Amino acid sequence: MGEIKVVQSDITKARVDAIVNAANTTLMGGGGVDGAIHRATGPGLYIACRRFNGCPTGEARITSGFNLPAQYIIHTPGPIWHGGDGVERQLLANSYRNSLLLAEEYDCRTVAFPSISTGVYAFPLNIAAPIALTTIRDFLNTAKVVREVTMVCFDTQTLAAYRQAL
Repeated sequence: MGEIKVVQSDITKARVDAIVNAANTTLMGGGGVDGAIHRATGPGLYIACRRFNGCPTGEARITSGFNLPAQYIIHTPGPIWHGGDGVERQLLANSYRNSLLLAEEYDCRTVAFPSISTGVYAFPLNIAAPIALTTIRDFLNTAKVVREVTMVCFDTQTLAAYRQAL
């Protein structure tokens, strides 16, 4: 069984095997975590992401970490919140699970996640945090490689929501 940690920090500084980027479906950079990661890596990430021709919501793609402390960046577009009547919850769980499957495939023992979809995509934190942590915990129960997952929270509100859900 692996370990889940919750911290407040800058994900671009995380010293882990892979960080997860809360990307948009184009993978070409944007605001929030996505913009910060693209700015921190320089133009190489844009070039690497262009070859994927995008990524559907809930799926994941992997690139090198370029000049970040992490060896890899796993990119996953989370769902946009439309009131919760649709498939947003399942798509959010898929983003976490598919990111972890790629981490496992690329022999990543340590993975750092941001809070996917809770920024400009408006997914309510009190709903997203339990989905994220349940999905991660379920994955760690059967993981062969991934041993430590850190939720890297951008602000105190996000940190509090994840600590409560943990």
